[in-house]
Amino acid sequence: MPSRVPSLRMLRSFFTDGSLDSLGTAEDARSKRHSTSDLSDVPFSAVRKEGWLHCKQILTKKGKAEDRDDMLAWIKVIRENSKAEGEDPGFASQALINKKLNDYRKVSPAGAKPDSSPKGSRGLGIRAEFLKQAGTSAPRSPRQDAAITKDESSSQKAPWGINIMKKNKKSAPRAFGVRLEDCQPAPDNKNVPLIVEACCKVVEDRGLEYMGIYRVPGNNAVVSSLQEQLNKGATEINLQDERWQDLNVISSLLKSFFRKLPEPLFTDDKYNDFIEANRIEDASERMRTLRKLIRDLPGHYYETLKFLVGHLKTIADHSEKNKMEPRNLALVFGPTLVRTSEDNMTDMVTHMPDRYKIVETLIQHSDWFFSDKEDKGEKVSPIPSP
Repeated sequence: MPSRVPSLRMLRSFFTDGSLDSLGTAEDARSKRHSTSDLSDVPFSAVRKEGWLHCKQILTKKGKAEDRDDMLAWIKVIRENSKAEGEDPGFASQALINKKLNDYRKVSPAGAKPDSSPKGSRGLGIRAEFLKQAGTSAPRSPRQDAAITKDESSSQKAPWGINIMKKNKKSAPRAFGVRLEDCQPAPDNKNVPLIVEACCKVVEDRGLEYMGIYRVPGNNAVVSSLQEQLNKGATEINLQDERWQDLNVISSLLKSFFRKLPEPLFTDDKYNDFIEANRIEDASERMRTLRKLIRDLPGHYYETLKFLVGHLKTIADHSEKNKMEPRNLALVFGPTLVRTSEDNMTDMVTHMPDRYKIVETLIQHSDWFFSDKEDKGEKVSPIPSP
């Protein structure tokens, strides 16, 4: 440390060095009531109490640092006097550093390097070096303190990956235009879509004796409205909704669901097999082949087909009232269920009789086609006569 140590009077003036040049009119008027001699014995704490701008007008004697070592000596002595006077080190260092750095740069010769230390040390600068020696950090504003507190509190939470998963919570599945396995499942059968179970329930509860059920179309606007609502990811269906009271709307909604499936109920890869099986001349062989193809369907497709055919069988059992025999139901559902995802006019014309016949056969012998006796090791019922 240099031998020349600044006096306390010079220390007071250090805080009022020429970095604050813009003063208010009110401060000018206030400072005229004092002189330098009046404040020669003012304690260091009074400087802080009165304010830097006020002392700027009163104290006129200036202290200058000649070089970097001299600057650091000033800083150290100021730090010690600040502690002696009971001052807040952070407060003093904030004013001290901001003011003296400007003067140090002004008095340094142009083009001369103030320090020949390595690049890493020079990067710290006087401010950082002083704070490092003092063991304190620069004062922070309330906004900075709030930001740091927020960061600290957030670091105590769950890992970021879990938070993202919570924010990006997966939405409920759509109902129309998606594969069966991606549909919202029914509560009682996870392999059957909720929309299929709901429509069948409404028809069986109120439409078993409704003449022409599934043949008479419903209002297109209402059907579209229900589709839009269900596609928003509804996990529950309010059957008390006025739109669910029209049987023709509900029957059209069910047909629309199967028509919009990207992968048809009989699946693309088995479509031709079903058509060929239906053309087998031997009745028994035809029935066995159809049954095997049905049992080979993927889980969601097999369970949904089983549920739907059982429902259509229930409708046909009341054909005396509703006039919808298996043949009539097959005419309605055949083209919708037995198709390919890229149906063309040639297949529609040439395969139409096969589509009707396959669905009609399933309705007529639903118990045999979907019996689980074979799975339980029980004797399978004889092949029914077609």
